[in-house]
Amino acid sequence: MSTLRRDFATREALVAYIAQEFPEATGPVSPIRGGRQAALAQLAAIQPETYGDTRNYLDGTVTRLSPYLRHGVLALTEVRDWLQQRRYSWKTAEPLVRQLAWRAYWQTLYDQWGDGIWEDREPYKTGWQPEDYANDLPGDIPDASTGLLCVDSFSRELQDTGYLHNHVRLWLAAYVVHWRRVKWQAGARWFLEHLLDGDPASNNLSWQWVASTFSHKPYYFNQDNLARYSRRRWCEACPHDGRATCPFRGSYEQLARRLFPHADLHRLGTRR
Repeated sequence: MSTLRRDFATREALVAYIAQEFPEATGPVSPIRGGRQAALAQLAAIQPETYGDTRNYLDGTVTRLSPYLRHGVLALTEVRDWLQQRRYSWKTAEPLVRQLAWRAYWQTLYDQWGDGIWEDREPYKTGWQPEDYANDLPGDIPDASTGLLCVDSFSRELQDTGYLHNHVRLWLAAYVVHWRRVKWQAGARWFLEHLLDGDPASNNLSWQWVASTFSHKPYYFNQDNLARYSRRRWCEACPHDGRATCPFRGSYEQLARRLFPHADLHRLGTRR
C-alpha cells in the first residue's frame, strides 16, 4: 500500500490529488481547511465575549473548532488554557467551557458504553413505542426534496460542507425523529456519513437527547423559534410561511398535541 502524499503547494493541488487517488469520491469540496495551522488560526479567532449571548443564532460567533477537536488537531485542554492565558472572567468564559465539558462528558460515556451508544439508553418519552418509528431515513430528506425550504437547505449544507450549526443539527434531528417519526439511529448514521466533526459520542447522544431516549422529554421546535434564531433566513422565501401547511407552525402546546398525542403533555413542557 502506497503512502499518500502530504506536500502540496496549494489547496487546489491537494484537492486534485485526492480526486485522482479516490475517483469514487463525489460531491463538492468542503470549505473547512484541515491541519494544525488552520486549527490554531481558528482558535485565535474565537470571540468568547459574544459567544454566550449569540451562539444559538446562526449568524452568532460560534467557534467552529469542532472538526479540529474531533480529529485531535486541537485538545480540549488547549482551548481551556487559551481562555485562561487571556484572563477572561469566568462569566465570559463559562459558556464556552461548559460546551467543552459536555464534549468531555459525552466521550466519557462512550468510553463506558462503547457500541451501547447506538442503543436506546432509556424509553421514548413521546408516547410512541420503538416499533412506531421507521428504521430508514426517507429518501426526500437526503435528496433535499421535502418541499420545506429550511429542511432542504439543512440537508444540502450538511452534504455540501460537512458542517452544520449546532442549532440546525437540533432542528434537523427533531424533524427526522418527531415530524417524520424515524428512529434516531437512522439520522445519526446519516450525520456521521457527512459531518467532518462527526464524533460518535457527541453525535449519537445528542440525537438521543432530541429523541428523548437520553432525556426526560423530547426536543422539538416551532416556526417562531426557527425564525428567531435564523433571522427568518428561509421563512420569508418559503411558500409555506404563514400558512397552515408549515408543519412547524403553532405554539409548543399545539405542536405537542399533534406530534405526541399519546404522551403526558403536562410533562413535555417546551424546548427552545
